[in-house]
Amino acid sequence: MSESTRPKADRIRALLETESDEIKGNTRLFNAARYDAVEAVGEETHEQYRTRAREIKEESIEQLPDLTDRTRTAVEANGGTVYIADDAADANRYITTVIADAEADSVVKSKSMTTEEIDLNEAIEADGYDVWETDLGEFVIQVAEEAPSHIVGPSLHKSREEITALFEREFEPDEPLDSAQKLTAFAREFLGERIDEADVGITGANFVMAESGSIALVTNEGNARKCASIPDTHVAVAGIEKIIPSIAELEPFAELISRSATGQDIPQYLSLLTPPVETPTIDFDHEDEPSFGNSDAERDFHLVLIDNGRRSMRQDDDLRETLYCIRCGACANSCANFQSVGGHAFGGETYTGGIATGWEAGIEGLDVAEEFNDLCTGCSRCVNACPVKIDIPWINTVVRDRINRGKDPGFDDLLVDGLVPDEEESGTPLRKRFFGNFETVAKIGSTTAPLSNAVASSDVARKAMESTLGVDARRDLPAFKRTTLRKWARSRDSHVVDPVRRVALYPDVYTNHVQTERGKAAVRVLETLGCEVVVPDVGGSGRAPLSQGMIATAEDKARNVAKSLLPYLEDGYDVVVVEPSDIAMFRREYEKLLPTGAYERIDEGSYEILEFVYGLLENDGDIDALPTGDGAGIAYHSHCQQRTLGLESYTETVLERLGYDVLTSDVECCGMAGSFGYKSEYYDLSMDVGETLAEQFETAADERTIVASGTSCMEQLDSLLSPGTRHPIELLDPVR
Repeated sequence: MSESTRPKADRIRALLETESDEIKGNTRLFNAARYDAVEAVGEETHEQYRTRAREIKEESIEQLPDLTDRTRTAVEANGGTVYIADDAADANRYITTVIADAEADSVVKSKSMTTEEIDLNEAIEADGYDVWETDLGEFVIQVAEEAPSHIVGPSLHKSREEITALFEREFEPDEPLDSAQKLTAFAREFLGERIDEADVGITGANFVMAESGSIALVTNEGNARKCASIPDTHVAVAGIEKIIPSIAELEPFAELISRSATGQDIPQYLSLLTPPVETPTIDFDHEDEPSFGNSDAERDFHLVLIDNGRRSMRQDDDLRETLYCIRCGACANSCANFQSVGGHAFGGETYTGGIATGWEAGIEGLDVAEEFNDLCTGCSRCVNACPVKIDIPWINTVVRDRINRGKDPGFDDLLVDGLVPDEEESGTPLRKRFFGNFETVAKIGSTTAPLSNAVASSDVARKAMESTLGVDARRDLPAFKRTTLRKWARSRDSHVVDPVRRVALYPDVYTNHVQTERGKAAVRVLETLGCEVVVPDVGGSGRAPLSQGMIATAEDKARNVAKSLLPYLEDGYDVVVVEPSDIAMFRREYEKLLPTGAYERIDEGSYEILEFVYGLLENDGDIDALPTGDGAGIAYHSHCQQRTLGLESYTETVLERLGYDVLTSDVECCGMAGSFGYKSEYYDLSMDVGETLAEQFETAADERTIVASGTSCMEQLDSLLSPGTRHPIELLDPVR
């Protein structure tokens, strides 16, 4: 491991030891509850809400200048004030002035990530005021003097016992706080007193409605509405992206936000306020008097809308989507890496999880995003989880590309510029260029195999690779085959007469150079089912460079693939793909890498191998021509991107029809994620993520064949259990 990556590895290892158990338990609970809640409401209904929410956010961000003006008009008509802050310092200056004008002694706050973003508490305290967080989770981390570890659950990383020890140390209560109930009761009483005494209440705003000047607060506790209604002065702080046209547009978000965040059917508290609220002012020192001693004092309301980089993000074609975020945390809950280390590793100055890269890049800068950006492996499990359909992996990829291009050229560039077939600028880290150009490595490896495998596996080579490229020596390297799949295919003739379909089997880099047996099995299965099969001379899909943030190189490879495959499609061939990450490229990422017409043609004409086999069997394919399972047990793990595309059921169905007893894992990701699991600083995290999958399959491993659809999944399972993981197409091979 290089000295530059050691601190990150140490940090991850420490979090795995100290915070991982609590983070795993809570995020996986939320994630499972989301699946259950979506199933309960119905997938179709849920998708309709997602589609509508996406439309509203797109329209609102497009119309943001007008909506901002309308919001100001409405709030001022209601008797409030709107202030648009350019940045954090501007916002804090205005808010502390409001507090001073109110002659306040103390301030209470409800949960707000935007106030975390601008470091509002620090600014208030610096001016000599007491400020108390009234959300229980925020209160915990305020007392602990820590940063939030999750957008929704800021203290998810702490156990009940840790919170007990913290509160007993800081507050010295009369009775032990040795249960969740006692902790909650203590916090309720303590914070209730702070709210009663407060002169200024500060809230966030999940949504701001331009037409009426109203705000919506979505919480799991009731203290936010108390902060808004009990103190005489109420300050609501929100990013400008929170504005929507009117209350009519609120419905899909009210349906989605809690379901996506924690799996709740509806929010515990959904408060709609049109400040200044009409609730009479209250004097708790005269609570025995009628109406709690309310006076004729007027309520004061200030809506502080924060720019802090958002206007620039709105003009950025790739970061713009970040502004659609409704801060539900579903991307974090569905992310296997986040489930293991939480936001103290997978997060920046304020925001955590997959969407944090967009926020931190836009608000703080690329240097902050760089600290955690590589923890997004592009597994895409967050894509279907996001309630507003943000393409979070793409945002992470774009930011990674910008980070690469922002590097100053070094000595490494003198060694590789002009020697590697990529489209990257000088400064792109050597390791990323190595992994991004894996296709070239594979070609050399196959040409010189088996010598290449022997040399690469030597102790000297492994040490060199670890020190220069950060390839962890504990990982087994892929063994290149001298006879590639394409070479094998050229040496034989198809024996199919009068084929039912003509297939161009896409030879992805691993299937062509490493796992050639699964490619051969695919050819034989398709021929057995009556297909004519060709293996075209076509290069890599661009998945490898894209994973390293090398977008220009990925675009170049995508164009070359399109040039090679489009003639086959126009000639009536179906393109069939063995590796799930490559079919995901064709169906998802090529939309951004290719002209629309080329993308749509490839998307429409390409199939994952078991999806295609399923289609053949549904259309009178002879299932009896394939070997049967005879009740044999299979432990099956579908690839993460395969699941995002909704393709895993085809594999399960085909195997079950052939008589296999299929046990399918419900783990979001195996943890290998292509090159991620090879990198030294992420090895321990990769294995920790994989252990969850191994635990599901461990008891079944002696009785069931371990089967996985993805290359990385197969490699990870071989490492965690034992070598011999099979691709499902190999089970269908008539000459297995």
